[in-house]
Amino acid sequence: MSARPKITLENASSAEVLLALLAHRGVDYFFANAGTDFPSIVEGFAKAQATGGHAPQPITVPHENAAVAMAYGYYLQTGRPQAVMVHVNVGTANAAGGLINASRENIPILMMAGRNPIAEGGRYGARSAFIHWAQDSYDQAAMLREYMKWDYELRHESDVETTIDRALQMAGSTPTGPVYLTLPREALAQEHAAYSFHAESRLPAAPPGIPDPALIDQAAQALATAKAPLIVTSTVGKNPAAVAALEDLAARFALPVIQPMGRFMNIADDHPMNLGFAYGDHLANADVILLVDCDAPWVPDVQAPNSDATVITLAADPTFSHIPIRGFAADIPLQGASDLGMQALAAALDDKVSKNVASRTAIETRRQRLTDQHQAVFDAYRAATSDGAAADGPIDPAWASRIVGEVCGADAIYVSEYPLQRPQLRLSKPGSFFGVPPAGALGWGMGCALGMKLACPDKLVVAALGDGAYIFNNPAACHLIAAANDLPLLTIVFNNEMWGAVRGATMQMIPDGYAARANGPVPLSSLTPSPAFEMFVEANGGAGFKVDTAAELKPALEKACAVVTDEKRQAVVHIRTGFGSRYPNLNAKPGRT
Repeated sequence: MSARPKITLENASSAEVLLALLAHRGVDYFFANAGTDFPSIVEGFAKAQATGGHAPQPITVPHENAAVAMAYGYYLQTGRPQAVMVHVNVGTANAAGGLINASRENIPILMMAGRNPIAEGGRYGARSAFIHWAQDSYDQAAMLREYMKWDYELRHESDVETTIDRALQMAGSTPTGPVYLTLPREALAQEHAAYSFHAESRLPAAPPGIPDPALIDQAAQALATAKAPLIVTSTVGKNPAAVAALEDLAARFALPVIQPMGRFMNIADDHPMNLGFAYGDHLANADVILLVDCDAPWVPDVQAPNSDATVITLAADPTFSHIPIRGFAADIPLQGASDLGMQALAAALDDKVSKNVASRTAIETRRQRLTDQHQAVFDAYRAATSDGAAADGPIDPAWASRIVGEVCGADAIYVSEYPLQRPQLRLSKPGSFFGVPPAGALGWGMGCALGMKLACPDKLVVAALGDGAYIFNNPAACHLIAAANDLPLLTIVFNNEMWGAVRGATMQMIPDGYAARANGPVPLSSLTPSPAFEMFVEANGGAGFKVDTAAELKPALEKACAVVTDEKRQAVVHIRTGFGSRYPNLNAKPGRT
């Protein structure tokens, strides 16, 4: 048996070993917001650059939330987890919102933080500044533990390989998610005469498998005999292979697909079985419902399926075990990769349908009806914006979304932190749309888009944000990152001068209350006076455009796209929009529940 190849570093610190390990394990970027715990890391990068050593590319990120979001976005485009490192407990606190987002969307990130020096003296790397007492913690990881798959501390400098490989194994194993590793300054500073590690990890991540064949057979039988089947999905599009599997399954067996909380490009907008982004009557009428990668498929107090409907759940973790209370029915739980599960389901369905004339007839009858419904649904989306160009005053968000899609094109990558109305974009390519994570921690969109631009430098990447979200994104930090790393991003700010989600939730729950009848802004939702958002980017060499009327929108977007694609500079388009009350949430019903 041949020996497994190893790599040996001589006269190297633990920090140098860590950086080399990350590079050999496929980590391309090291997104960092540094502090007094970083000297050995800084020296390790400098040495690697001077001597040609292996290390990820360091990216200085002036806010921790943006660092997490960049790793998040890079993973979504490449499938490779990246590393983030922040400054002890305070940096961890700033990163918490982004990590909650990553946890609830199952994004694997190796999140590292310095650990305040342990020793008060007598050891290399011990405390050397007054701040090292105030930043000490009883349990630094406690503030994140609920949202991490795994947390640990590098307790001894000899364990660097095992610790890093275990961290990446836990992050990448099903169900995937972020992990947290603290790094004491003394351990990072420890010098090794020679340190050897395996060229390839002995701790690979465990991928999701194929669901139980017996349960696949039950699910196929239910779908084959269903009178009104329905597929509901939210995040199939996170895996491009699953998009192809869904489109094939839906087309072959005339299964309608709806995505009321679609956070990805899950199925092509021109697919004849795509019935859009609202339930309509489909949920109540369905007798068999297949939920694919759906953490919260409906809101029971707003709209729920018939209690007699058979519910099939397909996901890597069909129990969604990270959510404490989740009472959605799962009569047939299919645990496994969604692409492999749908392929197995299609094969089983094909076998059953081929033996049943009635099933084949039902499928073909259903196919024409659903194709007509698909056309009607998407025609209605487009018709809803027909008068937008003539609007006088604040611009309608739905019409603005349509123009964004037309100008930026179907080949662009869209990252939407709330405002961009997905039905207006007309997309068909996996990896082209990414909506706000379900946890809703604002400040995600720009960093995520910057991470995607790193992964796809030749693509037009569009970050569409509400005015409140743009503020949360720390634009001073994000525009600096874009300028420093040659990442020309197109950012579009939809400015309605308020927290629209707060106002909308209040109007839905208390439609006849004082807030609904108030003259002027609703309390705790106003964001006035509104700043000149288009000027933020100009401080970093970009171009800003302000749009006050419908007639100005298309020319401004065209100029901004030219700045990004031709001049390779970042741009911001600031659009003054209305609340969009003419286009309410089609899934919601007014009044108290």
